[in-house]
Amino acid sequence: MPRHDYQRQLERLRGNVLDMSELVVERLELALDALGSGDEAVIERVVRGDDEINQLYLDLEQDCVDILALQQPVAGDLRFIAASFKIITDLERIADLATNLAGYARRAAVDPDATAELQEIGETAVEMVETAMGAYARDDADATYDVAERDDALDDRCEQVNDRIVRSLLERPADETTETILDDISTHLLAVRDLERVGDHAVNIAARTLYMIESDDELIY
Repeated sequence: MPRHDYQRQLERLRGNVLDMSELVVERLELALDALGSGDEAVIERVVRGDDEINQLYLDLEQDCVDILALQQPVAGDLRFIAASFKIITDLERIADLATNLAGYARRAAVDPDATAELQEIGETAVEMVETAMGAYARDDADATYDVAERDDALDDRCEQVNDRIVRSLLERPADETTETILDDISTHLLAVRDLERVGDHAVNIAARTLYMIESDDELIY
């Protein structure tokens, strides 16, 4: 394959990975909306959209395998393809977490305080994913460190929200059954856990991007 065709193939791969990330972020934002509204149409849109993202993942995985097998890239190109392969895996898992979040909207009564806090955590997690993908798009090593730094703050906030959710739901009216209260607590805590995991996947994306750019594995854990 002529060199310019090979470069176009690499550019197309990057563009397709970025397109996948935009779709995943859209699904994540819809899932957060569903947590606040309980809107069944929004929930269904997120759940149905998971198949599309899974197919995108498989298509991009095959693209990476084809380039590796047919072009036998080395050095920077090899790191780019390997990073892209790892990143689409993290994106697919974020999409799975978005599907989980949409499902939680069916299980728990909408609690305004808990919903506001989940939205806050979710917005931070979304921003981390977007920053990580921006670093991948622009070969921006500095931005990868920003994602890693924000993850510590996200983890702390998740712990605070977990404590408040348990306290507030235990103070709900006595006419509610213990089973209902415990189910709502469990569902809200699962939502916090999954949003924290979205942040972890954003860090993974940042770590792979840093290695891609500078052959530096500092953020990989």
